[in-house]
Amino acid sequence: MILDKDKALKIADFLLQIKAVKLQPSNPFTWASGWKAPIYCDNRKTLSYPKIRTAIRQTFSEQITEAFGAVDVIAGVATGGIAIGALVAEEMGLPFVYVRSESKGHGLENQIEGEIQAGQRVVVIEDLISTGGSSLKAVEALRKAGCNVLGLGAIFSYGFEKATKSFEAAECPFFTLSDYSHLVEHAITTNYITENDLESLRAWRSNPENWNR
Repeated sequence: MILDKDKALKIADFLLQIKAVKLQPSNPFTWASGWKAPIYCDNRKTLSYPKIRTAIRQTFSEQITEAFGAVDVIAGVATGGIAIGALVAEEMGLPFVYVRSESKGHGLENQIEGEIQAGQRVVVIEDLISTGGSSLKAVEALRKAGCNVLGLGAIFSYGFEKATKSFEAAECPFFTLSDYSHLVEHAITTNYITENDLESLRAWRSNPENWNR
């Protein structure tokens, strides 16, 4: 879900500027899953640009308040959501925790790192939503700890239907600062891509598993 189209296009512009997102329809990337894709996203790059990371944390803060109201804790998803989550927590003057993909096998064996209490209202921060699997594992861990997870916010989403259905099934509202559709819209209006590229990008979006095979 996009809360503000103008902001979504602005964030898309930032991501393309610093190559946090790359579009290469004619020279596809191979994802860890084995999928061929005309896009690759590495939102950790935003941390290296003070102006952009400031815009992201401020936009997150505004949209969290708009979407969820009062919040007690911000939780980042390890590893990509840790740094940006901490920045958002700082912007909002809130406590911060982060959630591992699974409990540690030593020491205190924590899955949630930081102080959290049952009943607290939590918003989860992620850098990227692909299928939504890792994000929802974090949501589940927080719920098991007794937290009231209000929802999740991410910098970017590919907009896969599978992710939307997974969040709906988990009854977890979510929003993203930008997404694939707005990124492609901005890329075509700024001549970052051509009309021929657009056709290929749309084909991938409609059938990513089998694109370019």
